[in-house]
Amino acid sequence: MAMVGRLGELRALRGWVDEARAGSGRLVVCTGEAGIGKTRLAQELAGSALAQGAAVAWGRCAETDGAPAYWPWRQVLRSLGLDADQVLSGDDRFLLFEEVTDAVRRAAGDRGLVIILDDVHRADEPSVLVLRHLAEQLPDMPVLILATARDATNLGDLSTAERLQLHTFDRPEVAEQLLTATTDPTVVSTVHRITGGNPLFVREIARAIADGSWQPDRPPRSVLEIVTARLGRASDDCRRLVQASAIAGREVRLRTIAAMLQRSVDECLPLVDEATSLGFFEHLGDGFRFIHALTRDAVEASLSTTERTALHRAIADALAKDPGDHLAAIAGHYAVLAQYGDGTTARTWLVRAAEDAVRRLAYEEGVRLYRQALATRPLDPAESCDLLVALGKAAYLAGDLTACCAAAVEAAAAAQTPEQSAEAALVLEAVPDPTINATAERLCEAALAQSIDLALRARLLALRSHLAFYAGEQARLDALSATALELARSSADDRALADALRARQEACPGPDGRAERLDLAAEMLELAQRTNNPRAEMWGEIWRLDALIESGRLAAAAEELPRLRVAADRLGGPVAAWHHDRIAACIAQARGQYTEAAAVARRGFDRMRPVERAPATGAYLALQIALAGHIGVSAEMREFAEQRFDPPPRFATMSLLSRAQLLLCADEPEQAAASYRLAGPIDEWSLPAFFVLPAYVYATLACCGLGRYDDLGVLLDRLQPFRGEHAVGNGVAYMGPAELAIGRAGAALGRLDSAVEDLTIAVAMAESAGAAGFVAEAQFHLARTLFTRDRPGDREQARPLTVEAARLVESLGMAAYADQLKVLLVRLNGDPEHKLSGRELEVAGLVAEGLTNRQIAARLVISERTAQNHVQHILTKLGFATRSQIAAWSSRR
Repeated sequence: MAMVGRLGELRALRGWVDEARAGSGRLVVCTGEAGIGKTRLAQELAGSALAQGAAVAWGRCAETDGAPAYWPWRQVLRSLGLDADQVLSGDDRFLLFEEVTDAVRRAAGDRGLVIILDDVHRADEPSVLVLRHLAEQLPDMPVLILATARDATNLGDLSTAERLQLHTFDRPEVAEQLLTATTDPTVVSTVHRITGGNPLFVREIARAIADGSWQPDRPPRSVLEIVTARLGRASDDCRRLVQASAIAGREVRLRTIAAMLQRSVDECLPLVDEATSLGFFEHLGDGFRFIHALTRDAVEASLSTTERTALHRAIADALAKDPGDHLAAIAGHYAVLAQYGDGTTARTWLVRAAEDAVRRLAYEEGVRLYRQALATRPLDPAESCDLLVALGKAAYLAGDLTACCAAAVEAAAAAQTPEQSAEAALVLEAVPDPTINATAERLCEAALAQSIDLALRARLLALRSHLAFYAGEQARLDALSATALELARSSADDRALADALRARQEACPGPDGRAERLDLAAEMLELAQRTNNPRAEMWGEIWRLDALIESGRLAAAAEELPRLRVAADRLGGPVAAWHHDRIAACIAQARGQYTEAAAVARRGFDRMRPVERAPATGAYLALQIALAGHIGVSAEMREFAEQRFDPPPRFATMSLLSRAQLLLCADEPEQAAASYRLAGPIDEWSLPAFFVLPAYVYATLACCGLGRYDDLGVLLDRLQPFRGEHAVGNGVAYMGPAELAIGRAGAALGRLDSAVEDLTIAVAMAESAGAAGFVAEAQFHLARTLFTRDRPGDREQARPLTVEAARLVESLGMAAYADQLKVLLVRLNGDPEHKLSGRELEVAGLVAEGLTNRQIAARLVISERTAQNHVQHILTKLGFATRSQIAAWSSRR
């Protein structure tokens, strides 16, 4: 039968198939009311795509609860001849999504692929997450995905998707659809009026006209009336089969319905044929499906409560004999029965289904099923507590911290023993969100007030220590972590020991704690080997790598990095992979391998941001700022820097200081100054213990660029205790030897003798560490300071330093220093051509008067931006880094 009323939509879809086959795929979301013709349009597209030579795969979402997690994608993969269980497996949900993407890409090949996801408004949330992940990759794939839905609210914001909204038929289109049944204009008018132009309703009336059941004086008011009337014309056995199938779902396997009716498959075959001839079913592989969801709904609505519950019990009992992939379906059928009696059986199956969903990484489904289990009765408080604990853990894995927190609170309220109170508190982990941490602290303190064994007390104290870390309570952190570790060792409980070691590691920041952190790493690695625990192995390797980088032993850290990769791969999950990537990027950045550092950092960011956006963004931003100082600010990074980022309160000051430095690298001094001012007075800065030295380095560089010399003097004093150390943001970004920042600050303040000494040390430290980019940076600043000091022999000493720095800068691609080094070389060689213009000399004099860019612009009647550009040109031509150097040079003239 030819398509009616959809030629425009079909033409657009065919065009998008052509574009997809050429390598530019897309997602198309087709919406409209039930019966509007979404599936019919999809079928027409499928036939057209096959005729064009493309592959086609269908994934139909179940119209009733009980489908396994990722059900539509399982169907898609199987229709492509792939092992769905193998693709949709593993311990890392990000990798699972990538596996689906790679499988789809391979299946598309050169001929192209059309995937049709029908009724996605019924999709489980994990399946929607797969769709969203795949949608991001489609522009570079020969794949078109058509998703049909009554509405697309569950899909979220898919800004790149094309939208097709199907309309109801007008009168001529209704007449065209009815053409084989009648041409009577009165009938056409009546049908259009009662159906509202809904194509399914029109089609059902056409069938009624054809089979003689149409009564013009008593037209049906709904599809339900038509289906109910047709059901009445079926034989008793056929009607029973159709009704049983409606309870089983829209798609039914023949052997399932046979078992449900306690008949043989052969006995059911003629009944299925009869139902098909009456317009209920269409054949589908090894089973059949209702021709439309509304048809199934109408059949189900025809059942009495007694009939409906009997059929739910029949199919639940039939499936329970061989559960397979049907755990959720069995649980759903028993849950219906639980409304009318004891919910114990339903709860048992719901918990099994929830555990299976979590095992399959379908955490959201696990949450939904645990909620259903909690709604069954009777349910005693102790069992309720256990279910709430399981729910909270699933919600945490799903990234729903609000639901996790609520479940923990409810579990604590339902707890019947001190042990349950402790388990309820341990559902929560310390996170950047202070509201959730406050709840975790309250539950933790309540559990600690009760009599519990050493292992649970150690785990609770470890959690309390983590919370103190996020709150900046360093004194409490030390005492809590020490007690937790002592109790864990006494308890001989490996899980408690692992928790306590992690807590204690956080209590040992900076150079003073490095030796203890290495001991803790060794103990954690021993624990990992004894228990074959990849998580413990990962943390032990992370701590050892952090200590190596902080000690300036970059080559040793690079050699150790594969050990962390093994541990992260064994553990699985995006968080473990992110830890590896952030440290690998840090090591690469420190060693001057900038392209690799950027690529690995981006990969880690993409893995982590769907799980915990704040730490993912913070780490990525820190790495990019470190890169910007050497290779400049890319267009992508500039766009990233302009996006709003609200870090956790504990990291707010750090974020403002680092952002100021990034904005300076991006040649935005006014915005940089604004960011620095927001950090407030130095004495009021709140900095995590592990990030004190990097924060001081960021601030020092910002103050050098902004000319904030009072603050620079304070920072210079605060940097003194860190002499001999390397600035590292806890395995996130390497900022070079502390003497490099100290020397740059001293030079900016005019303390040239001490600056020369410090920068000389910085060169040696960077060389020893193998930090090639920082060798070049330190050599440049040392050469420029020598040139500025200009004592006998200084220029002769500066010249080879500049040449060597220029060689390194060129070989490493350090664009941020290339021009400055060229200017410095010119000045060292005394080239007279490189002098300031008249206007630039005038601006230099105004800088010496202490005027800001805005004041200079007002004095010279130019734009502020032009004034800023003049200042930047002066800095570049003279090889200076700060306005104070311009002022000093201008005064000497």
